[in-house]
Amino acid sequence: MEAVWIVLGIVGLLVVVLIVIYNSLVAKRVRCREAWSQIDVQLKRRYDLIPNLVETVKGYASHEQETLQRVIEARNAAISADGVANQAQAENMLTGALRQLFALSEAYPNLKANENFAQLQEELTGTENKIAFARQHYNDSVAVYNETRLKFPANVAAGMFHFGPEVYFELEDAAQREAPKVSF
Repeated sequence: MEAVWIVLGIVGLLVVVLIVIYNSLVAKRVRCREAWSQIDVQLKRRYDLIPNLVETVKGYASHEQETLQRVIEARNAAISADGVANQAQAENMLTGALRQLFALSEAYPNLKANENFAQLQEELTGTENKIAFARQHYNDSVAVYNETRLKFPANVAAGMFHFGPEVYFELEDAAQREAPKVSF
């Protein structure tokens, strides 16, 4: 009879440990998704700024239709992207298109001096900084979740309850990974 109580105690303890691990994995996965939603909020803000920026540029550089079209196409692709990997790829394309758009301002001094263009550029720069911070927060949350999911005994519970890995939001653009070149 005493052996039965010991076995029941061990089983009960294992169930409690399993519940704690399960709840920990759920909480970490929820944090990853919440962090992703913060990226999404900033990306939407970015998408809302882009049409205004394009319209401002059109007034000064209307014959630069190819560049403007690339920005609009990249924006639309980014809006419709789903999943972290597809979103990252679309954002990289949009960032490249925006770089080309801002390069136009160098060729058009009146555009560069335009107050509306300068304000939109400043807002977009601030939004880019917020996106970078949100990406970092998301990737940190993913790291914590994935690490927890892989450690014993959580890996047993993760396998039992199908807790798959979360994907990092990584930059693919080699130019964004390079350190800026400074020369005097």
